[in-house]
Amino acid sequence: MGDAAVKMKVMPESTEIDLTKLAEDIKKVIPSFARLHVIQEMPIAFGLKALIVVTIMNDKGGHSPDEIEAAVSKVAGVESVEVEEVGLL
Repeated sequence: MGDAAVKMKVMPESTEIDLTKLAEDIKKVIPSFARLHVIQEMPIAFGLKALIVVTIMNDKGGHSPDEIEAAVSKVAGVESVEVEEVGLL
């Protein structure tokens, strides 16, 4: 088959969270079956920003985007993780 892109919206616990450090911590927990493509900040409202995290994974091999979501959700400072889009490349 091919590769799939997984786009997630990561909400920090508060506006006080250092998004640069949070992005670095997220990079460290991406499972070995996936690779990080990009992390971008996205303004939400009233100074709150989300991180948009895009990873690339092989669409065969028995792994799921849910595994990436679960790993990212365990990072300190992460309030929530939502998989927004999964698509073949």
